[in-house]
Amino acid sequence: MTRAAERSLGPGRLLGYGVGSVGTGVFSAVPGLLLLYYLTDTLGVPAALAGFVLVAPKVWDVLLNPLVGAASDREAVRTGRRTRLLAAGAVALPVGFALMFAVPGDLPGAAWSGVAFLLAASAFACFQVPYVALPTEMSPSRQERTKIMSWRVVCLTVGILVAGGLAPAIVDLAGGGRQGYAVMGVVVGVVMGAALVAAVPATRWVPSRPGPAQLGPVAAFRLARGNVPFFALLAAFVTQALAVAVMLAGAPYVASYRLGDYGLTSLMFVCLVGPSMLAVPGWARLSRNYGPVRCYLAASAGFCAVALALVPAIAAGALVATLALTALAGVCYAALQLLPLSLLPDTVHADAPRTGHAQAGAFTGLWTAGETAGLALGPGLFALVLAVSGFASAPVESPVAQPPEALTGLLLGFTALPALLMLISLPFVAWYGRLAKETA
Repeated sequence: MTRAAERSLGPGRLLGYGVGSVGTGVFSAVPGLLLLYYLTDTLGVPAALAGFVLVAPKVWDVLLNPLVGAASDREAVRTGRRTRLLAAGAVALPVGFALMFAVPGDLPGAAWSGVAFLLAASAFACFQVPYVALPTEMSPSRQERTKIMSWRVVCLTVGILVAGGLAPAIVDLAGGGRQGYAVMGVVVGVVMGAALVAAVPATRWVPSRPGPAQLGPVAAFRLARGNVPFFALLAAFVTQALAVAVMLAGAPYVASYRLGDYGLTSLMFVCLVGPSMLAVPGWARLSRNYGPVRCYLAASAGFCAVALALVPAIAAGALVATLALTALAGVCYAALQLLPLSLLPDTVHADAPRTGHAQAGAFTGLWTAGETAGLALGPGLFALVLAVSGFASAPVESPVAQPPEALTGLLLGFTALPALLMLISLPFVAWYGRLAKETA
């Protein structure tokens, strides 16, 4: 890209790219936050089966993402754009999302939601994989790419905040139960679709030139597997995505069964995500001054410590302390979104001399497959905690009291389990830092 093109990354183009993350943020947040609770506490699906419903479509999605990445690279070779896959995903995703929460009364809820989730996850892959590849092609400058990612993370946070904060409130306002969730699915789906569709024409200017060869998915993976820094960074990111997904899945249960009010789900979510939007510029500045890897390690360790501190706060029913600690976790969460995504293009650019290819789609296909796996396994892992601890699923019309073991299990699943996963991610972050220094 020319210097003139690099200088043209003004607010209009940055916002045009970033607005797509409002839509992806919605889809990343709402199923992970509400779908498990919808299945167990509205449809009465047993926790173990509900966990399977959440995980199975994402297993398919993990396999699909690298295929979409290779297809995106082939489209870029032929047309110089990644627009068609973006457009297909933008149109199909909101429809699949709305269907997930619109189970007809005479059909098995688990089967309907599972198939709809499968369709929605496939549409999400069609949009997300080429979308994540674009920053690598928007600018060769690390500083410019950090700016791009800052805009993206802010927009992503807006989407997550709006969806996660409003979705539970819309359910309540629409009367709760099946009707409330069905209305929420349509309203949130419209918001999601508007953001995704807006990003398609706004990013047509990006010149996508992955290289002269059109690699298939197997060849693309073979090409990528020699990029050890990429896989170290990916391991850290996936483990942390799993930790955050477990916490999101547990939020409605903690609000309902430990804090006594399902309506607090929205407030807890706003406390987690709201501060992250404000913290992004601060983390970007700190990463310039102290290095992104140091800041990434600090944020990861901080999130781990806050998750552990939530155990006594929630156990004591201390709402103010719980919300304050959740907000502090949100500050760390901002870095967990910004820093690995700003480092990802570095691993792609640094690897190009080794292979002779800059296959951004291949790498981002693997990246989004890993992210998808983490976000999918999170609710499934929390569902497993519920099943093991004896949680009793019941439809909303006939609630049941939970045994003490289930109350303890959902508390530890929301706090100690994410802390453990975040602790496991720290060696991967440090490993990436060492590899990045060696290849600099």
